[in-house]
Amino acid sequence: MWLSPIEVAWTAVWAKSERDPSGELTHWLPLHQHLADSAGVARLLVREWLSPAVVDRLASEFPGGREDVETLTVWLASVHDLLKCSPAFACQVPKLANHMASRGLTVRRGIKADPERPRANHAVAGQRVVREWLEKELGFDFAWGAHQLASVVGSHHGLPPDDTALHRLDGLEYLLGDRRWQEVRDHILGWSLDHLGGPQALVHFRGVRFSRPALALLTALVIVADWIASNSELFPLYPVSALDRAPGPDDTVTERRVAEAWSKLNLSPRWRAVPFDGDVAGLLRRRFERDRPRDVQIAAVRAVVEQPEPGLLIIEAPMGSGKTEAALLAAEVMAHRSGADGVLVALPTQATTDAMFGRVHTWLNRLDGIPDRASVSLAHGKAHLNDTYSGLVRRGRFASLGDDVERRGSSGRSRDDCEDTVVAHWWLSGRKKSGLAPFVVGTIDQLLFAALKSRHVMLRHLALAGKVVVVDEVHAYDVYMSQYLHRVLEWLGAYRVPVVLLSATLPDHRRAELLRAYDTGRGGDASCVPAGHPGYPVVSVSGGPPPTVLPLPPERTRVALDRLDDGQDTLVTYLRAKLADGGCAVVVHNTVGRVQETARRLSEEFGEDAVTIAHSRFLACDRAEIDRGLLRRFGPPESAPDRPPLHIVVASQVVEQSLDVDFDLMVTDLAPVDLLLQRMGRLHRHTRSRPAAVSSPRCAIVGVEDWAAEPARAHPGSRRVYGEHLLLRAAALVIDRDEIALPHDIAPLVQAGYGDTTLGPNSWQPAMTAAAQAAEESASRRAKDAETYRLGAPSETGALTGWLKAGVGDASEDTARGAAQVRDGAASLEVLVVERDAGGGLRTLPWVPGGGKQLPLDSKVPWDQARVVAACSLRLPLALSTPDVLDEVIDELKDNWFASFQANPLLSGQLVLTLDAERRTRLHDHILTYDRRRGLMHEPA
Repeated sequence: MWLSPIEVAWTAVWAKSERDPSGELTHWLPLHQHLADSAGVARLLVREWLSPAVVDRLASEFPGGREDVETLTVWLASVHDLLKCSPAFACQVPKLANHMASRGLTVRRGIKADPERPRANHAVAGQRVVREWLEKELGFDFAWGAHQLASVVGSHHGLPPDDTALHRLDGLEYLLGDRRWQEVRDHILGWSLDHLGGPQALVHFRGVRFSRPALALLTALVIVADWIASNSELFPLYPVSALDRAPGPDDTVTERRVAEAWSKLNLSPRWRAVPFDGDVAGLLRRRFERDRPRDVQIAAVRAVVEQPEPGLLIIEAPMGSGKTEAALLAAEVMAHRSGADGVLVALPTQATTDAMFGRVHTWLNRLDGIPDRASVSLAHGKAHLNDTYSGLVRRGRFASLGDDVERRGSSGRSRDDCEDTVVAHWWLSGRKKSGLAPFVVGTIDQLLFAALKSRHVMLRHLALAGKVVVVDEVHAYDVYMSQYLHRVLEWLGAYRVPVVLLSATLPDHRRAELLRAYDTGRGGDASCVPAGHPGYPVVSVSGGPPPTVLPLPPERTRVALDRLDDGQDTLVTYLRAKLADGGCAVVVHNTVGRVQETARRLSEEFGEDAVTIAHSRFLACDRAEIDRGLLRRFGPPESAPDRPPLHIVVASQVVEQSLDVDFDLMVTDLAPVDLLLQRMGRLHRHTRSRPAAVSSPRCAIVGVEDWAAEPARAHPGSRRVYGEHLLLRAAALVIDRDEIALPHDIAPLVQAGYGDTTLGPNSWQPAMTAAAQAAEESASRRAKDAETYRLGAPSETGALTGWLKAGVGDASEDTARGAAQVRDGAASLEVLVVERDAGGGLRTLPWVPGGGKQLPLDSKVPWDQARVVAACSLRLPLALSTPDVLDEVIDELKDNWFASFQANPLLSGQLVLTLDAERRTRLHDHILTYDRRRGLMHEPA
């Protein structure tokens, strides 16, 4: 039966199919319909969902401006799957392949098993065919327009092909099909133009040289359109019974399908930031219920108002000076000026992210111009443990923490039904889509991954391109991570994304690097970045305006300094003396081992009820409970009703940034000077009544082998964490000081600690010089290592072909391997912990809420139990996560492979650690023991 190409395209060529459990074909979807659906979704994405800032950024490169953005996005979506019309794809379902053969589209026998077939991947082949068509039919130049636009088609699975993959198609024409196949593809390509008004819709792009940022955004839009159009709940497939009588290509049918799907999807309307009325005090009062704006808040808002165009803002001010509020107020002004319709806030750790989420959530509920049911995302792997976010998910339309289609809520509620303006949208979940929500609070990895050669990186760019990006604790990122941060800033500059960076203070060279990176991406004159020390506190902006230096407050907090020998007896004596009349102290160590050792001794001396332990090696659910307890007892007076009369918290660096907690007395290991100052910011943070002996802030520094030595060296564990160079400079700065005045001493100490001026006695200098040289060599090596997988600069030209070559593949920030790519391998391996019973079965840990239940080994783990297991994630010691043992440890953990876990998406692919009834196990010649009070302990077997 010889049919016309349009009839063949509609009744024979298919995009996707579904089978029942027995493998019998049940449903199918014509390729023509899927492409029409995708094009319809793409049109609505541009018109109703895409940020005006992104539209304007793309329009700046197109001859027809904003109209061209829609035209090009719709056309690319309408041809992205073109090469599913090929024998290489059609052979996968015999019944459909036979149906196609009956329409004149023959498929060579045995082609499904042809070892060459993977080379004809429909994305790669699609790029080649579309490029040739653009050259032949529309006169596009090969090197630029044709190759560039076609590379979007080749990249719609998130990984652009390289030249080798394209050349490997040579000689494989039999996999792409004969003349009849080409006729059908030509028909589809012609149809794609007809629905845009004819060839002239594309012809005027012939002279355009598309930038890499524009191609990345176009590709991301096509991916989003394809994913939405591929959701069979939104776009139903046709029953196989309709195979011979599928309705023809009908625009009315497509319009109805798209409209119904869009309504079901129910993406929230855009946030439209309102103009700033010039009243900083009024804005602060409406958002944060505070009447008197601080100097830094006034300066930040004024700086972005006076900035020629929204760009980069860096706020450096003391701890507790209102930087977060200043950033969010500035973000509102920047959003209105730039057309951004969302905000991303990035922080160093999951703990800091959780703490920030509550503050951003409150801000969102008071934000002007925000629509009902605006989407918000808490973007890290333990979001389901955050009570506030979990509540938003449960109120969402298809609420789910693991399965995008598990329905757990109702739709269509008005704001009156719930006090929250925001919800967690069902479709905007998962690690690749959560960043697309308009409002995101996440770890810094969410941002740094935008500079990593990883699959679907263009989605991360789309997620950032329409937002204002706020990055907190910028000083916390080391040399390796900073290479990724600088490249991200270049891309954000190229996208014209407003950025706010926050820090207690920055070394002068770091501030200059950050400004230079952003200006470079924006195409500005990076050589104009001011050098030297501008003063402190300071607000700096890109684009040339001079920094705004703020006055330091007349009052200062004088922190008395003590230097103690590094011994447990000395520590106990010191604490007994200082806490004789009561008080709350914190002891901060740089390694978990030291935390556990000190906590054991202090518990013996002061009693277990008087000591709390906090570090990173607790189960995620236990750690969340510890953090809540710290806030309840040591947080701001209005929210901490349970402050005990006498208590000691022994913690790792988690208290350095994570929580708004306040102590009367501090003992801390020696650390780089900026981190020492951060820790001291937890001393006398709030106004409250304190015992007489600790009525003034005091900090004792420990963790030094011998303060009288030349030089005074830090504990070996601290040297492994921070390196010797910065620790020696910190020791030189504090060895003769009796006090530190905050905030007045912050900037001088940080600039000295990170500068190159000589510090310390002459007898220290040989060791200081050697440490500085080693640090420089290490920094150079780490910067070079970061370059391996770092995305190229936005200024690079050409198609997307080969853009992610030699990348890391489908990396995720929620896995140890993924996070290691942007954190220099520092993240330890994460496992899920369950308990083995006497009969060899598994059960959830008994003390966890909802735990103590038997887990199936063969059938799928139910969702309620899967969430309990997911809450019991744990990071292994670094001794079991170093590169030299990582593969062996993973291989051992793979012995704990359970079909029931793999069947649940929340648990699938995760490593599992099984404990016995005494909560012990053996792993890679180590004995691991989990103690609810002390966390995970390990020792050689």
